[in-house]
Amino acid sequence: MKRIFTAILGITLLSLASAAQNPSDKQDNMKDCPMHEQHQASVAGHTDQDMNRRGEQGMGFSQTKTTHHFFLSKDGGVIQVTANAGDDKESIEQIRRHFEHISHAFQSGDFNIPMFVHDQTPPGVPAMIKLKDTIRYRYEQIESGARVLISSDNAEAVDAVHQFLRFQITEHKTGDALEVK
Repeated sequence: MKRIFTAILGITLLSLASAAQNPSDKQDNMKDCPMHEQHQASVAGHTDQDMNRRGEQGMGFSQTKTTHHFFLSKDGGVIQVTANAGDDKESIEQIRRHFEHISHAFQSGDFNIPMFVHDQTPPGVPAMIKLKDTIRYRYEQIESGARVLISSDNAEAVDAVHQFLRFQITEHKTGDALEVK
């Protein structure tokens, strides 16, 4: 009986060791596939298209006629969207309506729109909801759109805002700095 148990234990350990190696082997095999880059680009493109479609529905303005920016600051940061064409009055008005709305929604702890657009809860949002009374959101019109300035004196809240903005920078592929300048 002891020999059978030892044999089973040995086989189990060998199986586990083999399984631990297989995931990286599979990844390496996929990298060797001549279609790997095209597949990855297709998956990313599909995800971006889905996010843009949800963005247009949730935000109420064209994602292709506008440009998003997210800036980190010592006490929070900025969300900014502008129309790509200065004479695109319709997009500018839609951006301004949306930003006026989200400044109030975020202040009350309502992050349903970014959760819908990104099809997940963005990092930082749970803490931003919990600490909503320590975070200020100020709506501002700018020449071709609008922005929301986000600030707090609470270090935990600022960290949450930075997490949220970094996620936005990455998801929207804005190229904005991921660190406070």
